[in-house]
Amino acid sequence: MTNREVVTLAHGALMDVYACLPIALARGEGAYLYDVEGKRYLDFFCGLAVTSLGHAHPGVTNAIREQAARLTHVSNVFHTESSARVADELSRRFGGGRVFLCNSGAEANEAAIKLARRWGSSQGGRYEIITALNSFHGRTLATLAATGQEKYHVGFQPLPQGFRIVPFDDLAAVRAALRDQTVAVMVEPIQGEGGVVVPRDGRYLEGLRELCDQRKMLLIFDEVQTGVGRTGKFFAYEHWGVRPDVATLAKALGNGLPIGAAVATPEAASGMTAGAHGSTFGGNPVSCASALAVLRALDADGVLENCAAVGAYLMERLREIAKRAKTVLEVRGKGMLIGIELRHEARSAVEFCLEQGLIVNATAGNVLRLLPPLNLSRAQADEGLAIISRALGAALT
Repeated sequence: MTNREVVTLAHGALMDVYACLPIALARGEGAYLYDVEGKRYLDFFCGLAVTSLGHAHPGVTNAIREQAARLTHVSNVFHTESSARVADELSRRFGGGRVFLCNSGAEANEAAIKLARRWGSSQGGRYEIITALNSFHGRTLATLAATGQEKYHVGFQPLPQGFRIVPFDDLAAVRAALRDQTVAVMVEPIQGEGGVVVPRDGRYLEGLRELCDQRKMLLIFDEVQTGVGRTGKFFAYEHWGVRPDVATLAKALGNGLPIGAAVATPEAASGMTAGAHGSTFGGNPVSCASALAVLRALDADGVLENCAAVGAYLMERLREIAKRAKTVLEVRGKGMLIGIELRHEARSAVEFCLEQGLIVNATAGNVLRLLPPLNLSRAQADEGLAIISRALGAALT
């Protein structure tokens, strides 16, 4: 089939909830994708920060194949080795904790919200959670209510109550929002969907930790986009030396297979007893086998070190490009999570890059977001930079 034929077929049957780009992708290899007509694209999007080891990674592919040949599903009525090993690995990386396995970032955040409320029910019935403006926590009704972007709320009111939304990177605003029923603060260490916003106040995350300790509240970090190495460390919060009570993961954890996780300290997770929560497909053996392969590759292949080094190189080069392109306001990010804020909407730059064989995306309207594979080579970085430079130059005309 051609791109046009696949697009026509899809639009005739699917709900029109995605503003899809007009190509149909057929296969991938490493940092590259190929459409049904054979055109090659360098992937600086990774399916929204999911395929962080690239496409058809041998270790991940073999793990999926071998597990699928043995066992695909038994439910959480039983134990499986792959889910037990993933939980053990995540607990270890968190510094000791209890893990809930699910299928997506929204489910992981939903679990964190329920965990906080369950914990608060034993703390005098506290239930309210403070979140941040321009945050994004998911598409379920509860995670939507936690999300600080009004555009996602339209048409879905009334949303669940129990969330107070304040400006990001503003400790004073958090303090002002505290009430007797406040049980937790939930933020992304770096806002991804909100425009790759890095805290400017070096004390913001540290201050949240201190405040939560003082008020006996839970600190929840949504690491769905920033976690599993995206910023050059396994958890983004490691850059600030702040450990939360709960961290949520998904996206890159399965490198393409659906898996999410909420990891909590034993105390925070104490209320999550038998029957308190669940997920039919959570901890699926095949998804967990993929996640194990991802975790092993991060350790064995120098992926985090490469992410930090090549990510720093990308940032340096992009800032040089920004000096020549008057349309750029700022380049920001950490590791392989990079945002280029433009003076105009970013859609035209996305479309230009696509035509030139580079996949990127726009977020927050005017931010060109780059989410390359963590094992991107310096040569591939230069290939992408050349196209981005032309895209920003084209935007000047």
